[in-house]
Amino acid sequence: MKRRLEHALVKGIDAHIVEDTEEARLAIKAAGRRPIEVIEGPLMDGMNVVGDLFGSGKMFLPQVVKSARVMKKAVAHLFPYIEAEKEKGAKGKGKIIMATVKGDVHDIGKNIVGVVLQCNGFEIVDLGVMVPWADIIKAAKEHDADMIGLSGLITPSLDEMVTVAEEMEKAGLSIPLLIGGATTSKTHTALRIETAYSGPTVHVLDASRAVGVASTLVSDTLKEKYVADTRAEYDAIRAARAGKTAKQLTPLSEARANGFVIDPALKPPAPLQPGLHIYEDWDLADLRRYIDWTPFFRAWELHGTYPSILSDTVVGQSASSLFADAQIMLDTIIAEKWLTAKAVAALWPARRQGDSIIAITGKGEVELPFLRQQVTKRQGRANMCLADFISDKDDWIGGFAVTTGHGIETKLAEFKAAHDDYNDILLKALADRLAEAFAERMHAFVRQELWGYAPNEQLTNEALIKEEYRGIRPAPGYPACPDHSLKPILFDMLDATCHTGIELTSSFAMTPTAAVSGFYFGHPQAEYFGVARIDEDQVSDYAARRGLELDRARQYLRPNLND
Repeated sequence: MKRRLEHALVKGIDAHIVEDTEEARLAIKAAGRRPIEVIEGPLMDGMNVVGDLFGSGKMFLPQVVKSARVMKKAVAHLFPYIEAEKEKGAKGKGKIIMATVKGDVHDIGKNIVGVVLQCNGFEIVDLGVMVPWADIIKAAKEHDADMIGLSGLITPSLDEMVTVAEEMEKAGLSIPLLIGGATTSKTHTALRIETAYSGPTVHVLDASRAVGVASTLVSDTLKEKYVADTRAEYDAIRAARAGKTAKQLTPLSEARANGFVIDPALKPPAPLQPGLHIYEDWDLADLRRYIDWTPFFRAWELHGTYPSILSDTVVGQSASSLFADAQIMLDTIIAEKWLTAKAVAALWPARRQGDSIIAITGKGEVELPFLRQQVTKRQGRANMCLADFISDKDDWIGGFAVTTGHGIETKLAEFKAAHDDYNDILLKALADRLAEAFAERMHAFVRQELWGYAPNEQLTNEALIKEEYRGIRPAPGYPACPDHSLKPILFDMLDATCHTGIELTSSFAMTPTAAVSGFYFGHPQAEYFGVARIDEDQVSDYAARRGLELDRARQYLRPNLND
């Protein structure tokens, strides 16, 4: 029986786990022992094998999440018997409070880390998303937590993590604080978060590192040296940064004089179908062929490029199995209409006004202020701004918002009730891929049908992924347009919440999370770029154009400030 349970855990097979767990419970009971011993014995033994294989690089994240599903179903079966005897659960390695911070709704990464930590004996108290600092601190005290883990995907989350650290300090906490998420970094953690909290503060790069970090922080013999080493490393980061002056940037006036000059003869024609266009139920089957699969595998910490990843000598088997599961779920999503795809797109008359674009919508003129590169460029290279791609008069700009997230909560609730983290994460990852595919499909539709400047375009999906199309679709929060706070302006222009059901959080995250929004530029010379660092002269100029207090502008632009 022990070997069957171990096999089920290592292979991630849950088909007979309840029956096998019950058989093990009855055997334990017949021997006069307690049901908790099924967890403490064969189940934890099996999970230890899983943890060892993952740690040694012989097992990969999708398999670990499947193993966790098996473990959770077994524990769920045993729980009533344990409660009936009023036994306490098996003591884990430690208790961790996990939360996506206030204003952020993204949780795939957090959930993956939580699953991996559970597989390695930690108890996870998951507070979910959009969690205020007060709730995080309250939970840490109520649960007598050993550490707190914070997650965030959008750049405003970085400031919220600093707030949590400050409030933990005020509350007198001293437990370790773990920082993770796509926009986080060791440097930001060292510069801004660790300085706000006297307890141990550690940036965790991904799920594969989380176990080692957490295990060390609960170790009686390893913790002290690890914390000291981490502090020394972060001190060195701060010292290195302090030894540098801010980068020498080009004054805004000179950067503007070196702006990109478009060829007016190449300006796209007026749209065939200007104005607002609403799509309440786009065909999911049509979106499937526009999926870029490479980011899907990266979400599962399988690194490689699709389709070659499927035959990779290291991760190929795991990637192929995951891909097969994804295809089966996609078939079901489409056939059973698990998700609804909604979109709004619009094309407005526009003109350039300095580094802003004036769009003429049904609600009147709207100013869209953009940022300009101030890094010093070599001869012949322009300091670019998105406004450079629009003419001073008689031009056009577009906007869009798409989502494939409606309906997802119903299925996620079913997976949660079934203790099925694997399908929960798989569905979220596929919904995100479908949203990005919808953005790609809608852009093609705009180029060919609504704007119509590329009516004969015939690009493969590979060519679309390589951005070989004419025009660009920069999104607020991304390198060419790094200010997330432009989203409310765009949403108001589109009346996006009314037409798509997408809402914005206080930190400008979109919900449902499977959503994409941005602008359309049609000029053939328009290209993607990164604004990078900006100086105080541009911050002041931007604040004036936005009608913002200077401190609020600095808050919105913090990741780009030259400090």
